[in-house]
Amino acid sequence: MGTEAFQSVVPLTVNGRSCRITVDHRSTLLDVLRERLGLTGAKKGCDHGQCGACTVLVDGRRANSCLLLAVAQEGRDVTTVEGLRAADGEGTHPLQRAFVERDAFQCGYCTPGQICSAVGAIAEAEAGHPSHVTDPQTPAGSAVELTRDEIRERLSGNLCRCGAYPHIVEAVEDVTR
Repeated sequence: MGTEAFQSVVPLTVNGRSCRITVDHRSTLLDVLRERLGLTGAKKGCDHGQCGACTVLVDGRRANSCLLLAVAQEGRDVTTVEGLRAADGEGTHPLQRAFVERDAFQCGYCTPGQICSAVGAIAEAEAGHPSHVTDPQTPAGSAVELTRDEIRERLSGNLCRCGAYPHIVEAVEDVTR
């Protein structure tokens, strides 16, 4: 059986652009983004969904792209760090600027995943999704205040080998104020 038997043409929307790409059924979204579409912001760290370096947004929710099969993303909107923009659609996203201003990166390897995760975490908190540290008295469905503990908890799936965590939390705080 040839490799064609394991391939499909998949329509994807990545960073607001529609494309049709032939992918192997076994290809992860991360590999397709990096190797086929040239979007190298999401990094291959552990390749097991444990480090968060590959975090992207899928339909606005953060996801480890190393764990997602590309063929299963048909009809979904994928946003990588390259696709983040300011609210007006122009310029850099406020979190990208805050990371630079707060020196929230050192080697920069984890930064794209950290930023995408923070964008998703902010949206989740605004939508009222609680975390492990959310006050149980918070009314269901109401926005969750992003305290330092909330930010730390929500970003705990993204590892930074350089230890820039305090600056990352400060950058997220700057944007949520």
